[in-house]
Amino acid sequence: MEFKEGLTFDDVLLVPKYSDITSRSQTDLSTRLSRNISISIPFVSANMDTVTESSMASAMARAGGIGIIHRFLTIKEQSGEILKVKRSGSVMIENPYSISSDKHVQDALDYAKDRDISGLLVVDSSFKLIGIVTERDLLFASKTDKIQDVMTKDVVTAKLGVTLDESKEILHKHRIEKLPIVDDSGIVKGLITSKDITNNADFPNASKDKKGRPLVGAAVGVKGDFLERSESLLNAGADVLVVDIAHGHSENAINAVRYIKKAFPNCELIAGNIATARGAQDLISAGVDAVKVGVGSGSICITRVITGSGVPQLTAVIDCAKVGQEHDIPIISDGGTRTSGDATKALASGASTVMIGSMLGGTDESPGTVLTKNGKRFKVYRGMASLAASLGRKSKEAGSMSLYDDLNDYVAEGVEAMVPYKGTVTDILKQLTGGVRSGLSYCGAHTILQMQENAEFIKISRAGFAESQPHDVSLM
Repeated sequence: MEFKEGLTFDDVLLVPKYSDITSRSQTDLSTRLSRNISISIPFVSANMDTVTESSMASAMARAGGIGIIHRFLTIKEQSGEILKVKRSGSVMIENPYSISSDKHVQDALDYAKDRDISGLLVVDSSFKLIGIVTERDLLFASKTDKIQDVMTKDVVTAKLGVTLDESKEILHKHRIEKLPIVDDSGIVKGLITSKDITNNADFPNASKDKKGRPLVGAAVGVKGDFLERSESLLNAGADVLVVDIAHGHSENAINAVRYIKKAFPNCELIAGNIATARGAQDLISAGVDAVKVGVGSGSICITRVITGSGVPQLTAVIDCAKVGQEHDIPIISDGGTRTSGDATKALASGASTVMIGSMLGGTDESPGTVLTKNGKRFKVYRGMASLAASLGRKSKEAGSMSLYDDLNDYVAEGVEAMVPYKGTVTDILKQLTGGVRSGLSYCGAHTILQMQENAEFIKISRAGFAESQPHDVSLM
């Protein structure tokens, strides 16, 4: 039997160091997500069904981070979420959505709603452009009208190879929002929209792939259709896959990593969750490109209560980061982050990025509707090992839930709760990044790597923790 002391974020403080930083803008938060992917800010939105779908992932990428689409969807639905993200910010959409002229207005409305888009290119059987149909064309049209009767036929186009500046001039000159790109035969090769050009200018630090599209990740499981799911997600454009399992230091997780890497050797692969140096070593040996660390530290996770297992998050990150540094594999701290100070401590202890869930739950971009209780607004937030999530997952996989399913067969390791409605995720990320930038300056560091080199932790008592909080005042 072995006893070891474990510390979490509230147990320590970072010792302030001399700083030559005169402005937070002098700090650089760029970091590595995985072996070959870098992002501008060290934040990843959690692969939870109440946190990350396409809206959250798009917002995270625009801010310079990345979102991981949760896996509790059908393969088609999850791949569709990836496509939505990729189309939300690309300079040129390579395979724009289209419809044939003999379809009806109702078909166009259904298609546009399903894909969350505002317009469709109208093409013939050879994919030659013959028109365009937008919300304006469909607004007062009869749902039984054919597309050929309501579409705009005189379409302004540009040839393949048009520059961004030339596209802006054409869009402005003709007062249009969508510019189809065609070859010499009129075959559609892409689409440029005014929104994409605006996003490109407004978010210069956005996380992008080689084609200028937003970076996005997706989670997969370790059983059943995980290889088929992985293939579909990669084909849809996922930049990184995350093997998602509560106990990542297991034969199931390690085998899944090996199978995925064998089938898709060029895939960037993250796996977890683990909490020990040995767990990190075994996943790295299996071929992962980053390791996700955290067992039982999430705000809605009760793994430690139910199973008695876990490692306080700061100790877990420090132990795993030592192994990660030896192999040049980034570590992701997942769980236990309640403030920007916690995120700073996680990064200083060796994590390259921080995965956040509860801080992003309750935002406009998180899935779900806003609920009102006692005059205050909330959104549902739940652990993926909660009873509600487990039942929802089984219903999704089986198509229905039997009334005879025994609820006692489920041992939940998470809870379902409500978090206050917070507004847009952009504001949350501004506060988080601002706090981390200040944290770097207190450590006398310009970069996250410098902070890790300079970091010195001091253990504090309960009195020290209380002293760190607002005290002896009446908060307004």
